[in-house]
Amino acid sequence: MFERLEQLEIKYEELNRALASPEVMQDSARYQKTAKAHSELAAIVEKFREFKDLSQGIAESKLLLAEETDAEMRAYAGEELARLEERLHRVEEELKVLLVPKDPNDEKNVVLEIRAGTGGDEASLFAAEVFRMYTRFAEAHRWKVEVLSSSESGVGGIKEVIALIEGQRVYSQLKYESGVHRVQRVPATEQQGRVHTSAVTVAVLPEAEEVDVKIEAKDLRVDTFCSSGPGGQSVNTTYSAVRITHLPTNTVVSCQDEKSQIKNREKGMRVLRARLYEIEREKQQAALAKERKAMVGSGDRSEKIRTYNFPQNRVSDHRIGLTVHQLSEVMDGKLQPFIDALATYYQTQKLKEGGDAAVA
Repeated sequence: MFERLEQLEIKYEELNRALASPEVMQDSARYQKTAKAHSELAAIVEKFREFKDLSQGIAESKLLLAEETDAEMRAYAGEELARLEERLHRVEEELKVLLVPKDPNDEKNVVLEIRAGTGGDEASLFAAEVFRMYTRFAEAHRWKVEVLSSSESGVGGIKEVIALIEGQRVYSQLKYESGVHRVQRVPATEQQGRVHTSAVTVAVLPEAEEVDVKIEAKDLRVDTFCSSGPGGQSVNTTYSAVRITHLPTNTVVSCQDEKSQIKNREKGMRVLRARLYEIEREKQQAALAKERKAMVGSGDRSEKIRTYNFPQNRVSDHRIGLTVHQLSEVMDGKLQPFIDALATYYQTQKLKEGGDAAVA
């Protein structure tokens, strides 16, 4: 591990020099690429340098203990040695986490799919609230949210919504949100004040580029139809809505939010690429490790991952045992405590599954 860290530090210094060179500074594309590589190494190199400083401090404390005869100075050196050794152990563990191979999808935008599950109208109302929760979280990160497709319920909720979220490292933040989100509360229509349980499913798919997924024209069937639901004059009068079927996988995508058939087709293809990319990823993961099904947070959409209990003002993530009693804040998009805790948990899991071998 330490040989690799030495190499990364050398690379970091080379990038430092490159960023200051006129040749790189005058080439914007090259400068951006170099700056990105420099930024990715910064945290690792900073932590490694802290490790080396601590190691030097430990060596000096041990030398002082061996040579010092004054009892007070020896006691001080002993306390300092214990403190430095404890800190060195923590920094070494942090370095192992930093060296775990990054998810290649972390930089990608995401296709967010939310669907009402069990619970009828109440589930559709909660689906709308969950979508608002992620929209507010995206706003806090200055990400762009674009609705690709939506279907409203008769009570003002959402049966289904598909949205594209674009920004910096979106997938890295949202990738553990896939699964069943359960709500427990008294619906507005409940006459006797009984608490009902409803659920919505959330899927977070990394947006696939054309180079990630190759789709042959012969594998597609594209149908057009009139838009339905509330809208302007084009609704029910022009064949602007598009349904795309990927024949080999029988994956179907519909889009009717735009008045233009061309735009609806473009949006539909973005969703289709993301879904096909996710299908392929799931196949690879299943082939690599069947036992990971038992691992907490497999990302399976059938898995109940979180409960929002309104009477108790409580939100609980069942994968990591984290509970907060700030439900209104969470529903307003303040999800960062869960996002950070889940990221830390999964990094630790990767280490347990072989991260040490990966960074050796």
